[in-house]
Amino acid sequence: MPHILAHYLDFANHRADATPADIEKLCAAVLEHGFHAAFVNACYITLAKSKGVRVGTVVSFPLGQDTVAAKVAAANEAVQLGADELDIVPNIGSFVIDELKAIVDSARMVGKPVIVKFILDPGYLTKEQLAAYAKIVQEAGADFVKIGSGMGPRNPTIEDVRIVQQAVPDMKIKVAGGVTTLDAAKSFIDAGVTRIGTSHAIDIVCQKK
Repeated sequence: MPHILAHYLDFANHRADATPADIEKLCAAVLEHGFHAAFVNACYITLAKSKGVRVGTVVSFPLGQDTVAAKVAAANEAVQLGADELDIVPNIGSFVIDELKAIVDSARMVGKPVIVKFILDPGYLTKEQLAAYAKIVQEAGADFVKIGSGMGPRNPTIEDVRIVQQAVPDMKIKVAGGVTTLDAAKSFIDAGVTRIGTSHAIDIVCQKK
């Protein structure tokens, strides 16, 4: 029987050296443990989808400074390849709603359901920016604010979650980066997080409850 927290976890492998065999192993674990989705780099969307799992991928990861045209094309292609969820890095250095709206529109142009999240790396932002940018993510039509890429200056905190909740109380929140234990996962879920991205999903659910 799946762990009670398994459905909160997106099991991710975004390693530069990930092989097809690694992705097949990831997908098998998603099915075995009941994780929410397998998160893979775009080149492995089709492979992961063929394994019967929910598939997520990242766009402009981890820096977010590709051109808008490149992000729009990548989001559209990812959905066409079968991605069910997109975790997208906006340009934090030049944060404008037009970029976010263009990406959301492109992702949904394919005509199939897709969950869109924008990643706000808290280590690059003040508390005021985190709140303000979360409001822009909501206005752009995304489904989630994702706090942390796992590649930024620091990992998300419960305080970050509370800042986003206060700014956009109706938005769902995902966190990623540094969530490696069952206790850490529980803390974020208790704080209201509905999704956790981690490469340690098996470690988390195999720890004693």
